[in-house]
Amino acid sequence: MSSQDASSQDRLQRATLAVSAGRPAPTPDGPVNPPIVASTTYHAGGPYGYGREWNETTTYLEDLIGQLEGGLATAYSSGMAAVNALLDLIPAGGVIVAGQNLYTATGIRLQELAAVGRLTVRLVDVADADSIASAIRGEGAEGPASWVWIESPTNPLMEVCDIRATAHVAREVGAKLVVDNTFMTPMRQRPLELGAHVVMHSATKGLAGHSDVLMGVLVTADAGLSENFVKRRIFLGAPPSPFDAFLASRGIRTLAVRVDRAEQNAQELTSRLIHHPAIAEVFYPGLSSHPGFEIHETQADGPGSVLSFTVTGSAEDAQAVCEAVRLMTHATSLGGVESLIERRRRWAHENTGVPENLIRLSVGIEDVDDLWDDLKQALDSVLR
Repeated sequence: MSSQDASSQDRLQRATLAVSAGRPAPTPDGPVNPPIVASTTYHAGGPYGYGREWNETTTYLEDLIGQLEGGLATAYSSGMAAVNALLDLIPAGGVIVAGQNLYTATGIRLQELAAVGRLTVRLVDVADADSIASAIRGEGAEGPASWVWIESPTNPLMEVCDIRATAHVAREVGAKLVVDNTFMTPMRQRPLELGAHVVMHSATKGLAGHSDVLMGVLVTADAGLSENFVKRRIFLGAPPSPFDAFLASRGIRTLAVRVDRAEQNAQELTSRLIHHPAIAEVFYPGLSSHPGFEIHETQADGPGSVLSFTVTGSAEDAQAVCEAVRLMTHATSLGGVESLIERRRRWAHENTGVPENLIRLSVGIEDVDDLWDDLKQALDSVLR
């Protein structure tokens, strides 16, 4: 891309970039979409030569995501491949401060590394700015952190972390801040603009958006760090397939409209859920009663399309509600065009801080009245 092209791209809104970025340069009869380059071997004479090091289709995707997040993107074969690539860069004995209610697999991986003495992990309540700052600075402990890993909102309790304040403290002590931005996507939140060093995505979720791709992404504005992310992908053997890269690019073309529609649906469902007699509590940063509502408003452009709620009954009741839906899909994952519902504690390794009767709902783009009718009948049939 020429400097003039880059300058004009910088002036475009992200809804436009989602459609226009990451495409081949226009040539007569040239393709509008990136080609699927299904080759692991390349003719000699270039800088790469092998599919584990580079693929043209993936490069287009990385350009697209990088422009949306405002950095350099590196794609991986899954979200956890991206997580492990970053963790692999932390020196032995390094200290990482992390949210106590992280995504389950990320939390388990940190526990494993701590158990073998590879890392020191300090878990904190990310909604408590003082606790985070103290843990990062190492007050009452042996030295400051070298890395900080947060989600905002958290999965699935929807806690909100002050990203700007956390980034400020991290930079004070020379630590690097990683923000898992899977829930929000760059359409709603851009952590690099808030001072974070790295943005992580499970692109499987909102970015690709159609429940047919397994992929992870790391994005940073630091060229040296980006180069290391690429090296980890090569040496850990975790490149995405060209076809998945193509599907993810295609999914992102509709990201803006999908996010808008799903978020509108989530807001409407939330407004109805809070008045239903079977609901004990709703967790959603779009509610003015949410403890992190004001902070979220200062760092995000909307509340997103994922919410959680507890029912007035037991864990068995919550499970029965999930099994009673007819339109929504009782399944794990989130961010797809279809609405997904599940009781998170059905998983043996889920964080024990998550209530047994909590249900997570990833709202899709269906008609909102149809969604409500389905959810209401499920609630009414179990918790009359």
